[in-house]
Amino acid sequence: MDKIIKMKENEKTEKLRKIKEEVLKCRKCDLCKERIKNNFFPVIGEGNHNAEIIFCGEAPGLNEAKTGRPFCGQAGIVLDNLLSYINLRREDVYICNVLKCRPPGNRDPKEEEIRACSPYLSSQIDIINPKIICPLGRYSMRFIFEKYNIREDRTISKIHGEVYEVQVKTLKEITSFIKIIPLYHPAVAVYNPNMIEILKKDFGVLRGVI
Repeated sequence: MDKIIKMKENEKTEKLRKIKEEVLKCRKCDLCKERIKNNFFPVIGEGNHNAEIIFCGEAPGLNEAKTGRPFCGQAGIVLDNLLSYINLRREDVYICNVLKCRPPGNRDPKEEEIRACSPYLSSQIDIINPKIICPLGRYSMRFIFEKYNIREDRTISKIHGEVYEVQVKTLKEITSFIKIIPLYHPAVAVYNPNMIEILKKDFGVLRGVI
């Protein structure tokens, strides 16, 4: 059984490596020019390739672009503390973003950038095949809801911490269920420390469905 699990992990790792190679060569939008000009890295994703939980942010910040690691700045410290709060570590989950390259000045992602870049994220999700996806922030939430055909007009301020369950087919045509729990982006607690209690409450919801 351990040998079979290891083979599946190796297969996933190889598929994710190919996505990394595609991202490094990607020229689908102008963000690649900004990245190359500043000698930044694309931020592809990090964590357990067999994770049951994926956390998906919106786009890399400056620290992330300098290192190639997702959530390695102040928002990352908040995320690490929230994971610890529910007895998880980065090594247990997979962390990524909708956009792989940093928008200049940390501006919001543009729709054309999301259209160009999001197929990479979609493939990552399909390969890892998690049981739970936690979009962090409104842009990530919007993409994940569109991917799984969830119709929801309310904003993230109204639905954060709610649990949505969708039926999906894996790459091997096996039917399964995924729970989607939209959460505030951890950066909200950097700018407003009072938000940490709301985040902890929402992560408590996540702990309850693991």
